[in-house]
Amino acid sequence: MQTEKENAMKPTSRVNVVLIAFVIAVLFSGADRCANAASKTYPDKARSVNYIVPYPPGGGTEVSSRIVAAMLAKELGIPVEIVLKPGAGGQVGVTVLSQSKPDGYTIGPMVFPTVITTSNDPDRKAVFSRKSFELLGMHMIDPGIIAVKGDSPYKTLKDLLDAAKAKPGSIKTTTSGIGSDDHIAALKTEQASGVKFAIVHFDGATPGRTAVLGGHVEAYYGNASEVIGQAKGGEMRVLAVMDEKRSPFYPDVKTAKEQGYPIFSGVQHGAAVPAGTPRETRDVLEAAYKKGITSAEFKERMAKMALQPIFMDAREFSDFWAKYEADIVKWIDVCKQPR
Repeated sequence: MQTEKENAMKPTSRVNVVLIAFVIAVLFSGADRCANAASKTYPDKARSVNYIVPYPPGGGTEVSSRIVAAMLAKELGIPVEIVLKPGAGGQVGVTVLSQSKPDGYTIGPMVFPTVITTSNDPDRKAVFSRKSFELLGMHMIDPGIIAVKGDSPYKTLKDLLDAAKAKPGSIKTTTSGIGSDDHIAALKTEQASGVKFAIVHFDGATPGRTAVLGGHVEAYYGNASEVIGQAKGGEMRVLAVMDEKRSPFYPDVKTAKEQGYPIFSGVQHGAAVPAGTPRETRDVLEAAYKKGITSAEFKERMAKMALQPIFMDAREFSDFWAKYEADIVKWIDVCKQPR
């Protein structure tokens, strides 16, 4: 039996329910209108997109980023400007990207494994993680290589490693930064061969290559695209490719595995925008990215720079990130061990 008080509250309760339902409907319809507006107004033809490159000019990241930016500009119909933000082995530029306004007008490359080793290393105090980004996809792989100056006495990988064994710590090798793919590759070489290098860290590929050409460092650990011009011109000699198969750009160079050292290394590049970028804006960007990356023009331009194109969509790239991260984090402490 209902009391008089309960009966008196009934109309008010009904009114409250109706009001709440109305407010929710208005909020959702407003969100829908905002979402539709975002998709209809992006990209704004009066604006340009900034493509943040976290490494110095001349390396594989900068070179490939210019090609990706050109493809995006073509598909979006607005300029895509390269903005160089090198420093701290890529950490400066990735930080800038992660803290940019999530409106679709700032994009940048995700360079593996560095973005993972940096964000998972507490000593680096990175302000970004996987959750800081919305992924667009993957567009490139660049196998690791070991190279020396063109007039170096080391003609083969065995020559280099024999010299390193004879005088531990006497052979200096480059990396593009602590925790980079080439840093890990140098450590893998030490583990596989029992040698001890003097590892010299540079901020990106270009200064390390310059050090080798200047005779200040004996060996270069980097990626296939980074020395193609110097190798063709005889200024540098590639001793090994750290991949399962030979590089199409160095068909006469044996893999490290072929030479008795099962060392595998390389870098993978994708693209991302800051977390919080509207879904509708990302749909436009992902469609433009896919069309550009899978085009014949993109593949041709990449091949000219000794870069290997590959396409993964956002979901595939996200899955790749998760699996890669689970495998690579074990190298973080190894990279930091005293030498």
